[in-house]
Formats: sequence, structure tokens, C-alpha cells
Amino acid sequence: MLYSLPYFQQHLDADLERVNAVIGKAVQSEVALISQIGSYIISAGGKRLRPIITILAGKVLGYDSDKLYSLAAMVEFIHTSTLLHDDVVDESELRRGRATANNLFGNAAAVLVGDFLYTRAFQLMVGSGSLKILDVMADATNIIAEGEVMQLMNIGNTDISESQYLQVIQYKTAKLFEAAAQVGAILAGADATQEQALKDYGMYVGTAFQIIDDVLDYSGSPEQIGKNVGDDLAEGKPTLPLIYLMRNGSKQVADDVRHALENADRGSFQKIHDYVVHSDALTYSISEARKAVEQAVASLAVLPDSEVKQAMIQLAEESLARVS
Repeated sequence: MLYSLPYFQQHLDADLERVNAVIGKAVQSEVALISQIGSYIISAGGKRLRPIITILAGKVLGYDSDKLYSLAAMVEFIHTSTLLHDDVVDESELRRGRATANNLFGNAAAVLVGDFLYTRAFQLMVGSGSLKILDVMADATNIIAEGEVMQLMNIGNTDISESQYLQVIQYKTAKLFEAAAQVGAILAGADATQEQALKDYGMYVGTAFQIIDDVLDYSGSPEQIGKNVGDDLAEGKPTLPLIYLMRNGSKQVADDVRHALENADRGSFQKIHDYVVHSDALTYSISEARKAVEQAVASLAVLPDSEVKQAMIQLAEESLARVS
């Protein structure tokens, strides 16, 4: 996704190599199963967007040291631990184009290794030597957990409003993007204005990313999204395209969507998919993601122009390219 952009063509491989060196060392344990499952999920790759944002937030303020890459690895560990737990909760079978860890190793092992990666992340935080970074990440992980529970409570909820949906994704997904940018800023010695700008940037990028993820569940392919299409409907998750249909579709369409959500019915996917793609649901959802991208870009206005700032703008805009 990012390799089409000039800055990332020049720097991304080297930056990720430094992050992966930290990850490769930190994922090891004397307990063989921990190393096995940890290496399995980490080696699946993924976009590494969150650690990339940490690195960019430091570099845009002129900071580039080993501590920055350790924090980037920490952010990826937090993200990976939530994926391990998510896949158990959602009973997912596919992640990043491969069988999920819970599918291969069982639910108990996946949850416990997720716990290990969480605690390893906090060990990496301590290495930053910053109490403020610990405070930010403690708050962030708490809010992420609240978001996970909020999403669970909204399974099959056909009365959910768009603002409630946004709150869930801002807690569950965007909060880690926000924290990823904020810790990079703190490590770089950002002033209050710069820190807030980078924090806002992360939040808006994370919001756009999740909305587009929800769009791809109806417009993408398993190869593109790394998981089975229709998973959201099969799990009873009321995402933005479906919320749009329930509010703006005909009575028949709205009733069918409600029934499918309330029954977490994968068998209804083709019908609901047809409703989504033959309506303005995807167009509307993409427009909301575009608004978030525009806010992300606007938040960077207080930072001096640089090659890194331009890369951050392009990264935000690239989230929309997944559906273009």
C-alpha cells in the first residue's frame, strides 16, 4: 500500500527492519509455545501502520533513535495482542490471509499468548524512560478494552446510531493510532501544540482506516482484506454501511438488514451485500472516511513542512486508495 509513495520507497524497509529486530527479540520466551504462536502471528506481517505512525511522529519533529523503534514495536505488540483476543471473541478462522492462531492452537493458547504480548509491550514502554508515555499507553489500553466490550454489547443492536458506532471505532481502533502518534511525539520532545496535533492526526487516520475496513467487508475480497468477507454480518456487527441502510433504505431493506444482524446470519450475506452495493451505503461510508482523512491532514498544519510531514499526509490519503 505504501510502497507506491516516494518517501516510503526510500525509507520504509530500513525503518521496519529496525522495528522487526526489536519484535524478533522481544517475542522470544523460554516457554516454547509462546515463541511459536507469537512468531506465527507476527510473521504474518500486516500493514504495520501503527508502528509506522509512531516512527513518523518522531521523525517529523527531528527525532530518530533506537528508543523510537522500540516504542514502534511496543505499539505493534499491543495491536497483535488485541488481534489474538479479537479472533477468539469473534471465532474468526482467517487473519492476514492465514489461519488464525486460535484456529491452529486453540482459544486458550491464543488468549494467553495475547496476554504475554500485552505485558511484553509494557516492558518495552518502561525502556522509554518516560512516565508520561506509560500514562498515555495505560489510558489507551484501558479505552481499547472498553471499546472491545462496547462492540460486544452492540452485537445485533439494530438501534445503534452513527455517533455510537463512531464512539466504538474511536475507542476500539482509532485510540491505538492516536496513542501511536502521541508516544512518538512525546519521545521527540513535542510541545503541547505539536503533541495535540499528532494525537489528532492518529485518531482521524484510525477512524478513516476502520470505516474503510468496514466498507471492504462488502466490497473487498479475502485476498485483499486478509479475512473472510461477510464476517461482520456473520458476527452481528452493525457497521456504517448497514447503519446507513437501516436509516435510509426501504422498509423491506431495513427489515432484512435488522433480521440478518439480530440473527448474525451469514446465510443472508449475498442478499445484504446486494442491498449495500446497489445503494449509496458505500458511497456515504467512504465520504465519511474522506472527512476523517481531511481532518487528519488539517491537524498537521501546525507542523513545519518537511518530507516526513508530506509522507504523513500521503499515508492518510492512502487509506482511501484501498477502495478506489
